Amino acid sequence: MTFSERLTEIRTGFERPFWVANVSELFERLSYSAAFASLARYLHETLNFRVEQASSLTGLFGGLVWFLAVFGGTIADRLGFRRSLSLAYLILSCSYFLLGSIGSPWLAPVRNAMPLGVLVTLVLMLPALGVSLVKPCVVGTTARASKENVRSIGYSIYYTLVNIGGAAGPYIASWVHQHMRVENVFRVAALSVFAMFFAVLLLFKEPRRSDDTQPPGFSQSARNFVTVVTHPRFMLFLLIFSVYWVVYWQEFIVLPLYIHDYIDSKANTDLLLVTGTLTVIALQLLVSLLTQRIPAFQAITLGTLISGLSCLILIARPSVLMAVLMLFAISVGEIIQSPRYYEYISRLAPPGQQGTYMGFAFLPIGIGSLVGGWYGGKLIHHFGEVTHQPARIWWAITAVGVATAALLWIYDKTLKPVSGSPST
Repeated sequence: MTFSERLTEIRTGFERPFWVANVSELFERLSYSAAFASLARYLHETLNFRVEQASSLTGLFGGLVWFLAVFGGTIADRLGFRRSLSLAYLILSCSYFLLGSIGSPWLAPVRNAMPLGVLVTLVLMLPALGVSLVKPCVVGTTARASKENVRSIGYSIYYTLVNIGGAAGPYIASWVHQHMRVENVFRVAALSVFAMFFAVLLLFKEPRRSDDTQPPGFSQSARNFVTVVTHPRFMLFLLIFSVYWVVYWQEFIVLPLYIHDYIDSKANTDLLLVTGTLTVIALQLLVSLLTQRIPAFQAITLGTLISGLSCLILIARPSVLMAVLMLFAISVGEIIQSPRYYEYISRLAPPGQQGTYMGFAFLPIGIGSLVGGWYGGKLIHHFGEVTHQPARIWWAITAVGVATAALLWIYDKTLKPVSGSPST
């Protein structure tokens, strides 16, 4: 196939809902990454939480967002993608605004009525309700509104747009830190997703395919959910892959604190986190084309191994430059595995259950963030504040990443489900 023929295939292979959903996802990622990039230092330096508390709360924020996507997928199958997306963006706009208003005078009665930790925990739970609906809707729309011959490219486009938003978020957070109070990061995030609420209402049409069934009733949605949960091989894969995200999330949880406390207190850690997403934007489609002949599960394993070994770069010479190179290497692994991961799970989903299956696809990200927040906090406290050997943080993270790749390789050779049946 010539290059021009491939471009024509891509141009005609996607319906309008694909583009609307994926562009809205760009702005959702912008909001989320801006908030996430600022959150650990905001909690530690502005709200005066201890480093362990700040790390755990940051992990809770990320974990709940992805963990609830499991249930969001089932709800999306029931409500439909259009209603679910519009509801999600309305929830998110309110949630981010409230998160940025924790220290505002109008919330003083609430702050005085409970411990600050409890209040922050409750507020951090709210964005999870919105993102839990967005994610399965967007990846489900990608599955429904893409022709079979371009579906893998569709997920690469999805992941590229995700990372454009992911790159813009920390950049905007950095600009806000320089010109305004940090609380305004969350208000900018709220404005971004509020615009997407109207975009979905006006432009998005529910995607349908000839092989789709009618939207399931509540009882059928519940049965679909239980069916996936009770497939042990598929759930074991998700559990193993969760450990990859324990490693990945340390660039947001531990790295900003590590750089600020042990390398350069003046380093712009918000802007530093743009490295990974810029790498994905620049290389995603190219790497996808170069690795498209690699079987999906092998690509997942290879990407996991590369990301796990990336921490050795920072171990070799702790510096801001080496941190940038480490983030670049982590992102190369991410580029190789992430689109193929979504493609692999989308092909397991029976017609009419894309939302449920793709909701479960996000479960490892949530588990990884919840565990990663706790794990990263323990590492930086023990090796940084107790033993004063901060470099050992990255040895521990590397060990976890390599072990995950080994477990995936063993799983691939012994237990991997075949397409269309997660239980076999």
